[in-house]
Amino acid sequence: MIKYVLFDTETTGNQDDDRIIQVGAMVVGSKGEVEVYDELCSSDVPIKIEAMEVHNITPDIIEGKVPFKSTKFYNDMMSLNNENNYLIAHNIKFDLGMLEKEGFVNQMKLIDTLRCSKHLYPDSNYHRLQYFRYSLELYKEEQQEAAKHNIVIKAHDAIGDVLVMKLLLSKLVARVKEEYVGVNPMVKLEELTRTPVIMKSFKFGKYKGEQIEDIARSDAGYIKWMMKSLDLDEDLKYTLERVLENV
Repeated sequence: MIKYVLFDTETTGNQDDDRIIQVGAMVVGSKGEVEVYDELCSSDVPIKIEAMEVHNITPDIIEGKVPFKSTKFYNDMMSLNNENNYLIAHNIKFDLGMLEKEGFVNQMKLIDTLRCSKHLYPDSNYHRLQYFRYSLELYKEEQQEAAKHNIVIKAHDAIGDVLVMKLLLSKLVARVKEEYVGVNPMVKLEELTRTPVIMKSFKFGKYKGEQIEDIARSDAGYIKWMMKSLDLDEDLKYTLERVLENV
């Protein structure tokens, strides 16, 4: 029986030394049954102020909580960690990296709803989860979905984000069925997760909204500066490398 593990983490920050302090997850079975996880956990790493500003988790909230490796989610996930199951997150590189810091060695198939959304919604202005919450009107469905699973939705909360991601995943599956008729949607999403995206336009900076190929021809120096000076996501970096090859 295939299981789909949708998860999100909140952390002490986003640096190499940071660790998980909250995990939200929905483990979905092949017949649609769902198990929900919403757990706070302690960490020896202090929570950075910038992180508190985002998720509102303060040191007193996690005081006395068990470490992440003692959570029910971690222990249940270990039993699910095989090649038959799927591990799913929005920007999975970050969340999987956090799991790996806890000693987790993934064996599951991976689906990144962020990268898949770039493939399947290339014309979306942004591909952030909260952007899709409104652009795809997921917010109209979330209260009913939350009530089904006894989930309280809060901003920048791990389980709340997982709920929205589950709704986004349904949209991605529907999109795959439209564009790749006869193909198993989850198999295709796994494939898309492994496939770099060629981005069409800049989402930020002085050329925001401009076509990347046009700027490569008119201002290649700016693109070279971006690649040297900025911490770019994998897909934008891949795109810039490709367009420079053709200048």
